[in-house]
Amino acid sequence: MSITYKDSGVNIDAANAAKARMKALVERTRIPGVIGGIGAFGGLFEGAFPGMTDPVLVASADGVGTKLKIAFMTGRHDTVGVDIVCHCANDILAQGARPLFFLDYLACGRLDEETVVSVVSGVAEGCVRAGCALLGGETAEMPDFYAVGEYDLAGFIVGVVEHSRMLDGSAVQPGDVLLGLASDGLHTNGYSLARRVLLDEAGLPLESTPEGFECSLADELLRPHRCYTKPVLPLVQEKRIHAIAHITGGGLIENLPRSLPEDCGAVIDRTAWNVPPVFRLIQQKGDVPDGEMYRVFNMGIGMVLVVAPGEVDHVASSLEAEGERVIRIGLVESGPHHVVIEGV
Repeated sequence: MSITYKDSGVNIDAANAAKARMKALVERTRIPGVIGGIGAFGGLFEGAFPGMTDPVLVASADGVGTKLKIAFMTGRHDTVGVDIVCHCANDILAQGARPLFFLDYLACGRLDEETVVSVVSGVAEGCVRAGCALLGGETAEMPDFYAVGEYDLAGFIVGVVEHSRMLDGSAVQPGDVLLGLASDGLHTNGYSLARRVLLDEAGLPLESTPEGFECSLADELLRPHRCYTKPVLPLVQEKRIHAIAHITGGGLIENLPRSLPEDCGAVIDRTAWNVPPVFRLIQQKGDVPDGEMYRVFNMGIGMVLVVAPGEVDHVASSLEAEGERVIRIGLVESGPHHVVIEGV
């Protein structure tokens, strides 16, 4: 008996149908610099940067992690694509870079056209939020490799920054102010612990609305990673920011020192902001120690800007005008290269 690729678990026709539907999604993200369209062996982007004398390319790659499990459980796949782009865009923003283009990688055991298109629609939305192009990607159907109904998602971003405006921590001084930008929940970190506590141990239904929440637990856990690029980048280009820390896995404790000189640390006043209910629920239901919470989760602060005292008012008012919630959370101090959180 003749055996086809489809008999082996790979449906080329379904992949082609999904790709045809993706074309409109990709076109939505087109920006100046993109050459050609989807379908070539490689994506093309113009390598000249008018107005820049010494451009530096900045690249990053990441995944969504076990937040995908929430998408599988709910059947909602249109937000995880937003997550992957915004996470990567925030990472390169920490070095002052403007995102140029994004590539995605989606692998599954069996390709479901609706799921794939839903995921890519989220990727396209993330690119619009970050202001970059979805230049290409890969959709891989890998039978017997993934559980039924599951997939993995990774992303790769490239941006550019003028060398003289690159953020490397060298401008940071003791006495600089730490401005925290509020997060939209867990973003893309800590989901293995959150799922273990809330779903496995506490047995909370995803459709329930826990006390203090304004939405269902599913809605809360699927909130997309907030993108800070558009409101923050103009301030970077004006040289009003000394350093940026994207608060992802490792929390404030491990991410903030990455943006500071070796002879500086940070003191954070925990009483400066209200920790969102989802973090309080995780800590309560799992009896999670304070130190663990601040090493795993962002605790309501998605990004920290390090600015000179004289720039605080301008930076804060500019960001607030763009809809950001800005909190003065602490100071840079000379001394050990670590973070002290007071008031926990």
